[in-house]
Amino acid sequence: MSEQIERVKTLIIGSGPAGYTAAIYAARADLKPLLYTGMEPGGQLTTTTEVDNFPGYPEGIDGPTMMVQLQQQAERFGTEVRIGMVTAVELSKEVGGIHRATIDDSDKVIEAETIIISTGATAKYLNIPSEQKLRGGGVSACAVCDGFFYKGQDVAIVGAGDTAAEEASYLANICNKVTMLVRKDYMRASKAMQHRVNSLKNIEVRYNTEVDEVLGDQVVEGLRMVNNQTGEKEDIAITGLFIAIGHKPNTDIFKGQLDMDETGYLITEGKSTKTNLPGVFASGDAQDKEYRQAVTAAGTGCMAALDAERYLASVETAEEVV
Repeated sequence: MSEQIERVKTLIIGSGPAGYTAAIYAARADLKPLLYTGMEPGGQLTTTTEVDNFPGYPEGIDGPTMMVQLQQQAERFGTEVRIGMVTAVELSKEVGGIHRATIDDSDKVIEAETIIISTGATAKYLNIPSEQKLRGGGVSACAVCDGFFYKGQDVAIVGAGDTAAEEASYLANICNKVTMLVRKDYMRASKAMQHRVNSLKNIEVRYNTEVDEVLGDQVVEGLRMVNNQTGEKEDIAITGLFIAIGHKPNTDIFKGQLDMDETGYLITEGKSTKTNLPGVFASGDAQDKEYRQAVTAAGTGCMAALDAERYLASVETAEEVV
C-alpha cells in the first residue's frame, strides 16, 4: 500500500500544557501547526481532579477542563488538533531537511519542516489494584501538585530517592504526619536529603516496608503496609498516598536519533529547546526531569514554538541568499 503523505510547517507531537502552549504560539506565528494528541489527550493533567497552582485560576480548575480550554485556545488561532499517535519518526540531520512521522502504525505519513516534541513523561505507579482504583481519590504521583489538599492530615509516601525525600519534606511542612515507606533497609537519596528527612520530627521512615493494599472505597482512608522481611502487616489511617518512585519519559520512538540521558529524557541545548538535530525541539516533561509542573511545561512549549519560528526564518533567509 502506498504512503499517504501530508506536508506541514510544524508538527507538534503530544498535547498537555507544553503541546497546547506550543500550538498557541506556533499558530499565532503563522506556522500552521498540526498537533497529534497521543493516546492520552491532555496528558497527565487529565488524571488530576484539581489544579490550584496554575496562574490565572484563582478558584482552581479541574485538569480535564483546563486541557479542553487550552485545546480550544490553540484551535482558535488555527491549530489543527487530531486524536492519534505518532508511532515512528525519521528525523533529518540536515538544516532545512524534512522530518517524517508515521501515524498510528499506518501508511499515513506527516512530513514536517519542524517538529516540537511534547510527549511528556509517565509517572511510575505500584500497579496494585487498590492503588489504581483510588488514583485521583487520594493516590497521587505529585506532592507539590496535590499536597495542599491534605494540609493538617496524615499521609504516606512511597520512595527512597532524592525526589521522594524532597516530597516527604514538602509534605511534612503542611501535613500532620508523613509516613515514608522505603522498600530496602536504606535510602538511595543523597546524604543531605536523608539528613533533611531525619531532622523532621513528623516524618516516620519505615524501612523494608511496602504497600500491601490502599484502604478505602471512593477515597483513601488508610494503608496496609507489609514488612518484606518478616511478612508482618500493619494498618495505618491516612487520607493521601503519594507515589515517588520515578517517571518514565515518553521518548522511546526517538531513541537512536535524538540525544537523551540514561533515563530517556531528551537533552536540549543550553536554555533553549533545541535538540541535537536541526528543526527538532523538545518541551515539557519529555526533557524536564527537575520541575515537572504544568506551568513550567507551558513555558517550554512557548520556548519551543519561538525556537521553531526562528529556525524557519533562518532557513528561509539562507535560501534567499543562495
